[in-house]
Amino acid sequence: MSAGEPGPRQGAAGPRQQTGDKDAPESPPQTGADAAEAEDQQDERDQPQDAWSARRDLVDHSPKAMGVGDNARFGGSLVAGDQHGVSGGLVAGDVIMGSKTEVYHFGVSATGHGSGEVPPATLDRLAPYFVTDESVFGGLLERLRRERVIVLAGPHFSGRRTAALMLLHRLGVSPVRSLVRDTTPAQLVQQLSDDQHPAKGYVLCDLTTHRDQPLREPHLLAARGRLERDDAYLVITVGPMAALEDISAVEWRPPGPGDVLTSHLLELTDEATTERLLALPAVASFLERDHQLREVAAFAKHLKRYADGEVTDEVVGTFSLFTLENQVQEWFDENEELIPLRDKAFLIALAAFDGGPYALTAELSDLLYAFLQDTANSALQPQVPVFGTHIGKRLQLARARWYPEEENTEWGPVTQSKAAFLDDRVSLVLLREVWTGHPSARPALVHWLQRLAGDGRPLVRTRAASTAAVLAYADLPSTMALIIEPWATSRLFRRRLVAVNSLALAHLLEAPNIPSILDSWCESEEQAMRWVAIRAYGLIGAERPDQTLAALRSAVRKEYAAADDDGDERDVDEPMVKQLAQSVELLLLSPAGERVLAELLRRLDQDRPVHDLALGGFLSACARRKEDARYGWPLVLDWYATSAADGGRAAGGIARLWRAALDDRRHTKDALEELGRWVRAADHDPAAERALAGLLPALVTTASEHQRLSHLLRTLPGEDGAPPPAAAARLLAVLPHRR
Repeated sequence: MSAGEPGPRQGAAGPRQQTGDKDAPESPPQTGADAAEAEDQQDERDQPQDAWSARRDLVDHSPKAMGVGDNARFGGSLVAGDQHGVSGGLVAGDVIMGSKTEVYHFGVSATGHGSGEVPPATLDRLAPYFVTDESVFGGLLERLRRERVIVLAGPHFSGRRTAALMLLHRLGVSPVRSLVRDTTPAQLVQQLSDDQHPAKGYVLCDLTTHRDQPLREPHLLAARGRLERDDAYLVITVGPMAALEDISAVEWRPPGPGDVLTSHLLELTDEATTERLLALPAVASFLERDHQLREVAAFAKHLKRYADGEVTDEVVGTFSLFTLENQVQEWFDENEELIPLRDKAFLIALAAFDGGPYALTAELSDLLYAFLQDTANSALQPQVPVFGTHIGKRLQLARARWYPEEENTEWGPVTQSKAAFLDDRVSLVLLREVWTGHPSARPALVHWLQRLAGDGRPLVRTRAASTAAVLAYADLPSTMALIIEPWATSRLFRRRLVAVNSLALAHLLEAPNIPSILDSWCESEEQAMRWVAIRAYGLIGAERPDQTLAALRSAVRKEYAAADDDGDERDVDEPMVKQLAQSVELLLLSPAGERVLAELLRRLDQDRPVHDLALGGFLSACARRKEDARYGWPLVLDWYATSAADGGRAAGGIARLWRAALDDRRHTKDALEELGRWVRAADHDPAAERALAGLLPALVTTASEHQRLSHLLRTLPGEDGAPPPAAAARLLAVLPHRR
């Protein structure tokens, strides 16, 4: 984070506050004129982050599912050695666009079962498929016999309804009656007193509870009295969010998916076929994912169809993705009683901040919740509960996990408590579903992303960009118009940088037309859009270096042409020229570095703008160190040493650019200062000194070049009053004399 950027943001504001930068007034609501004035004030403090640091933040804070790092399409640096790789082999495009398969139906959930007798045939049919830890299940049976009523708590679709029915089936009670789920705790005893439909067993799935109507111990005591009178039993199932008071619910732990799949296949086929099906790669891939038991049961039927020749390998392989899409659709199709709006907001925030700090995700999910409330009813003041659901229950609903992990921050690595979906595909599928399947949520989501883009924390801004990238893949026109273009035309550099990262990540996901958008913006009369295009070129230009360098040359010529007609170069827009040089820097330090170097050398003396662009980019690249350490190996020096040892052409090209920079009066001062830093780095590393000793002779081809470098080495001071670096004297001895 640059010195001009604000520090970490403290908290989040409500939906009626201006969507500008965090330094904007939090209240009262701002008009359009107020917002413009606030942005003008912030513009005075806003400074662009240098391209190298911005790329490092993007690599550090992007979702792992996007595979940012040394992906060549993203400008991953082989020179720099930050080998992050692509995470998990995820084909993001297919995930975002969705599976291209037939629709599968997973049956009716427990929430769909109304009141009525459960046919004995249904219980007999379920029994052979039921898999459980018999010792634990036996303990539940004894408790049910003793207490007459028990409460099973667990996630949706974890097999808790089947477990409830099997408890009653194992007890041998009949008939078994299913009670309607909207039975309130106060109505429980009345439901058990239906003399017209007497039963010996009752199951109540997903009992309706609210914070002001929890299930209390007196309700169970009253039910137990009625059950004892009728010699009957009751099993109640509740979700992780159920409101319980003075009740010790039994946590239902579902069996392993592999055991359930094997059991179902053995019932559907024979043992030999089961073994053959379980050996399929698609089955192993399916079982590696986080799948619900109903999905496992459906997969078993699907494999039976495969064994019978009714479906192909490809269809079997896409089944896992479709079950995920089905789950995401259910999350946002369910009514408010099952998944309240606040939990939907948390799911969206977790998709944006998947693998990020939980506290940050929860904080910003409440901000989104307020925006969603405002969209639903703008006449009401949005309300966000200060205290809410425990982290464990919240993550259970989201099918996510909590874990500690080190996070890179502007203050160094720190350990954070993070949250991530168990299935790394969820975030991509969920964001696509919300954006394209629920357009009414767009105003709130756009408002939320605008606020995230102005946040003081690099991680937050990066996740705003990654979220916009997914949305751009799913619907490029709307995302560009509603989100990315407003960022790109902002006066604030931090918002423009979010636009840069959005476009780069969208291109990494293979969203269409991103290079053509950048080409167009680079020729735009709008300076902010040119800035965005230039910075984005540095991130994704390595895959087409010739076209990218051509665009950068055209842009730098335009900046020089905008100077006075008399050629006064003081009128050149230096900040924009610096951004162009930083893009060249990223390209030089990318896997396409040798090709970029060759192209820079080929055009070096074409004209003054192109000459300055090449040398400015080269000197910026020379300033970069391994791991950004103060005395770390200069990356370009390491590149030179490797090339010289292998007999490559890059070594000669690097030496030529050094000579050109040292000999150009516009760049001599910067070049000498950077070469002095290389000498100080060599003073701390013998290997770096040996590499520099190999380079310096190649920089001396004339007497003036010898004089310039010898003067540097003889007069180079130490830092902070320290003696001159000893390496300088040793390096002076390797300089060849020229006349």
